[in-house]
Amino acid sequence: RVLSLELNKDREVERIHGSGINALDIEPVEGRYMLSGGSDGVIALYDLENLSRKPYYTCKVLCSVGRSHPDVHKFSVETVQWYPHDTGMFTSSSFDKTLKIWDTNTLQPADVFHFEGTVYSHHMSPVATKHCLIAVGTKSPKVQLCDLKSGSCSHILQGHRQEILAVCWSPRHEHILATGSADSRVKLWDVRRATGCLATLDQHNGEKSKASSEAANTAHNGRVNGLCYTSDGLYLLTIGTDDRMRLWNSSTGENTLVNYGKVCNESRKGLKFSVSYGCNPEFVFVPYSSTIAVYTVFTGELISMLRGHYNTVNCCAFQTNFQELYSGSKDCNVLAWIPALQQLVPDDTSEKSLPQQHLIPAYEDAWSSSSDEG
Repeated sequence: RVLSLELNKDREVERIHGSGINALDIEPVEGRYMLSGGSDGVIALYDLENLSRKPYYTCKVLCSVGRSHPDVHKFSVETVQWYPHDTGMFTSSSFDKTLKIWDTNTLQPADVFHFEGTVYSHHMSPVATKHCLIAVGTKSPKVQLCDLKSGSCSHILQGHRQEILAVCWSPRHEHILATGSADSRVKLWDVRRATGCLATLDQHNGEKSKASSEAANTAHNGRVNGLCYTSDGLYLLTIGTDDRMRLWNSSTGENTLVNYGKVCNESRKGLKFSVSYGCNPEFVFVPYSSTIAVYTVFTGELISMLRGHYNTVNCCAFQTNFQELYSGSKDCNVLAWIPALQQLVPDDTSEKSLPQQHLIPAYEDAWSSSSDEG
């Protein structure tokens, strides 16, 4: 299904933003409701389900925090995220130096956290049961951890030298956090430990040549502005302004050296990319100028480029139930990409007369169904 993703001509996503869309998030409970955050500070909430049951339909905006809302963000919204366990709450963070916790039903902020600098990114753990911490990346080199229970920014992780552009909790271990910074470094933290930092990822795996002038222990040769774990949490993908994407073993911190080629990245802030779930092999969807590049995670092969936006794509979100993709762009549009419908074969044709479908060799089944071989 992912290999045949194409722009859905029968489904529109209602257009509400007057400027670029920076962030999308689909709630993990039903996979039905989606949030978007825009450069105009507006947040919109969409219903992705086709209630009309007609083939051509529009995903409607159920409600929004518009410019006239008293609690609207003053500047660009950079990240939106649903509370992982139910749709009654969602979070947003903005260049206006705030992180807001919203009650979905009343569209009122239940809590607001204020920071000294621009907020680039925030993330809540999808699996946490023992803590309610929101990791926040700001203009400060310190990673802030805000506690939803106490309403305080109790915890600070120190070690980066420049602003934090991306933060991401492990979907496997609730206390493990990854952070990416403008200092070219990616750090892994255990938030239970006093010192915090478990590892600083090194693109050379410790085998740096003496002649190299690059700083030791850098994950990229540029700002690190995107992080995403694979769905099982065993690997971490990072993106930098050196036009590279790297895949790391998240338990050993080792660079797996998968080569994705040049991954064009001109973003001056966080880049929101996403990974497939439940596919074999797994794919990664990366905003790439005005397109979305689809790579296989473990071989680095560029499978396809999804074209349809008129301007820079800032974010994409994968809908796991139906293997669909949604993307947001500077062109103010959210586009839906769905698997192309396979052509149905009439029943009266015998199977032998059908042309063989040519699969990419990697996707052919290697097993044999004949009994005499076993």
